[in-house]
Amino acid sequence: MPLATVNGIALNYQVKGDRARGTDTKGGGPLVVMIMGTGSPGRVWELHQVPALLAAGYRVCTFDNRGIAPSFDAAAGMRIEELVADTAALIELLDEGPALIAGTSMGARVAQELSLTRPELVRKAVFLAGHGRMDQFQQVLSLGENELDEQGIKLPAKYEAAVNAVMNLSPASLADPNTARDWLDLFEFTGGPVAPGIRAQRRMDHSFNRLQAYRGITVPCLSVGFADDRMIPPYLSREVADVIPGARYLEVPDAGHFGYLERPEAVNKILLDFFAG
Repeated sequence: MPLATVNGIALNYQVKGDRARGTDTKGGGPLVVMIMGTGSPGRVWELHQVPALLAAGYRVCTFDNRGIAPSFDAAAGMRIEELVADTAALIELLDEGPALIAGTSMGARVAQELSLTRPELVRKAVFLAGHGRMDQFQQVLSLGENELDEQGIKLPAKYEAAVNAVMNLSPASLADPNTARDWLDLFEFTGGPVAPGIRAQRRMDHSFNRLQAYRGITVPCLSVGFADDRMIPPYLSREVADVIPGARYLEVPDAGHFGYLERPEAVNKILLDFFAG
């Protein structure tokens, strides 16, 4: 991935796709910008969503949000407004807007705010596990996570893997012994010390309520909830669709917070159908 200076910081990004396809003014397939959630690099989209979008003729941009190396680490802290400005500046750098936008969790928040504040850069937007507020459980969970970070407490690897599985996966995945083993092994293998930039992402304000502001969004939007999501319960995603004029809501069954990894075929179909519609 190349490093670009956008919004005054270094941002690691990658664009894939054939510019010769499609009918857009730039001579290439329509650009889709994918925005990842807290603590994860943009390359996670490469597992399932990027191949499906490329096969359908889209160009796809993935990137590492500030806080994710090798992008600017922002260890001193960050605000959602800065993440939105980073994404806007990247789209302007690519000069292929307005773009199709998809984000998950924190990335969905970025997509929502981008759709509100910079509608000229957004053709359509999909919010996976989107939310206009956090309920009491999410706020307390975030505060507890921050306390663990501040005190330097490291949970035993197997226990941390189990907690991550329960919080991010559907019971349907954990009920299958082979699937559960694979996910638990993955969580245990990828665990370890939390980088300062990721801690900064976790420390962002969780007491926000942007639902009334989202009534001002005018671009076509789709909010997608994951039926078994414990991190962002689907009713929070439905709320977003309810307040945005003309927005739609869809819910993916047997999917937790990582629904785009658990049920990629369903999520990919949702993205492709909405973008093409």
